[in-house]
Amino acid sequence: MRILLTGADGFTGLIFKGWAENAGHEVFSLRADLTDKAAVIDDVMMINPNAVVHLAAISFVGHSNETAFYGVNVIGTMNLLEALSGLPNKPSCVLLASSANVYGNCEISPISEAQPPAPVNHYAMSKLAMECMAKTYLDRLPIVIARPFNYTGVGQSPQFLIPKLVDHFATKAGQIELGNLHVEREFNDVRMVCDSYLRLLNNGIVGEVYNICSGRPFTLQDVILMLEKLTGARLDVKVNSAFVRTNEVHKLYGSSSKLDSCIGPSTTYELQDTLEWMLHSY
Repeated sequence: MRILLTGADGFTGLIFKGWAENAGHEVFSLRADLTDKAAVIDDVMMINPNAVVHLAAISFVGHSNETAFYGVNVIGTMNLLEALSGLPNKPSCVLLASSANVYGNCEISPISEAQPPAPVNHYAMSKLAMECMAKTYLDRLPIVIARPFNYTGVGQSPQFLIPKLVDHFATKAGQIELGNLHVEREFNDVRMVCDSYLRLLNNGIVGEVYNICSGRPFTLQDVILMLEKLTGARLDVKVNSAFVRTNEVHKLYGSSSKLDSCIGPSTTYELQDTLEWMLHSY
């Protein structure tokens, strides 16, 4: 396939590009600024893809410019879909990466796709708005939406939690400040996510939403103990009350049943293997 990839230079994009090329596909990066509608149209027409994987987004929840979430994640996506709808030969699948953040603070896990969204920050709200906007193009484009739960791997910015921990252990920083160590979350491997995206291009049902998850939660304390075992180092962990969210849900993880029934069991990686991969990148 000729795959048009947005966000090709980002953490997930770099891994996905290699994954898709190893599977024999041609990957073409969108170079236009998503907020420049004319430039997006020019790029899309030139590439003329068979399939699309849209990863480009502002994804850090704490991003300082809140309006940018909507300018890039919603309007930028609309510009892309508008350009794709103008192609003489439509792609076979347009995969849009949303986020499990749209579910908000659910009281019960595992979370299935039937759970009503309840976003609690601008990032999650922009992703839900993107999903709703994209549905208006279903009469013109074969759109499939993915909602990945937390994932990590080599190349993810240290502003995210797991790379931050890995960095502190790899550099023997000695001390770190964190929030609640006992909440349980999924920490999946980016390679599992990329494998799922690639298989959804061939098997995803148009108009459907799929959780990208393992259903296996871990506490931060679990992660710290794994890193101690892998490195032989110790980290003095200070709980900073500023990092502890009020009414934080103790356990948050997804159900992969719908995804598994669509593409088969995903390629899985043990968290310890993911952490070891990340440590070896230093």
